[in-house]
Order: sequence, then structure tokens, then C-alpha cells
Amino acid sequence: MNTAVVENRGTYERERGKPTPSKNHAITQTNLSIEFAKNKEYRVMSELSLELDGRPSTPYLSVYRRQPVDFRHDEVHVTQPPLLVVEILSPTQGTLEVMDKVEIYLKSGIKSVWVVNPPQQAITIYTPDGRLKTFVEGQVKDPATGLTADLEAVFS
Repeated sequence: MNTAVVENRGTYERERGKPTPSKNHAITQTNLSIEFAKNKEYRVMSELSLELDGRPSTPYLSVYRRQPVDFRHDEVHVTQPPLLVVEILSPTQGTLEVMDKVEIYLKSGIKSVWVVNPPQQAITIYTPDGRLKTFVEGQVKDPATGLTADLEAVFS
């Protein structure tokens, strides 16, 4: 007898198109946000709902040039591409799935995409010119914004 396994995707995954963050994922995301927040020229936003070229997406972090905040008016789906987005790999996420997101982000005008791999304690930066650079130690510097992150602080 053949038994089919039906995947039960949770609400989080259905709504955002990605797996629910784990403990290590959450720690990494928080630490990277803190590293980025040291630069007051930019604003870091967590789990921002984007709609880029008509496609919905929710990167773990989005970085924009700092602007005054208007708390009286809000945007539910932001259509302006951020300068930089961060995706953090999950143990249940396939490489192809992440690379598809990277391609979509870069084609929509985002200047750099950081793919963070917590188990390997590595960050790979992708840019629209097709280049990529992987960091496994030291200081990571974003080519589009100049933002930096200390890998030891990110993975601690």
C-alpha cells in the first residue's frame, strides 16, 4: 500500500512564502539588525511586506535610506524597492527557492541581496551585475550601501 504524505504548511509559511523562523534564525536576524542599525543613514525594517513588479514578497530584513516616519499614514504593501534585502536560510528551504528570490529581488531594482547561512556562519552578497561574494569571517561590507556587519557579532 502506498501512502501519500500531505505537507501541512503553517499559516506563517503560506502567508509569507517561507518557513517559520527557528531560534538560531531569530538570533541571527536580530543580531544582523543591530549591526545595520549602527549606521544612522539607513533604516532597517523586519518582515516588511513588499510588492515588487506585481509580486508579493517578505524578506527577513529590508534596508532603505532613512526618511522621516509618518505614523499617521501607513503602507501595507511597499512598492518602492529597498536598497538591500536579507534572506536567512532555513534547514527546510531549498537552494533553488532562495536563488529564485535573489533573482527576483535583483531584477526589481534592489542593489544587493544578502543570503545568510546560520549553520555555516556565512553571508553571501549578490549584486545586479551577477557578482557574488561569500564571507565566513571578519567584517562584511555591502557594496551598494557601505553597511557593515561583524560576522562574529552576527553569529553570537
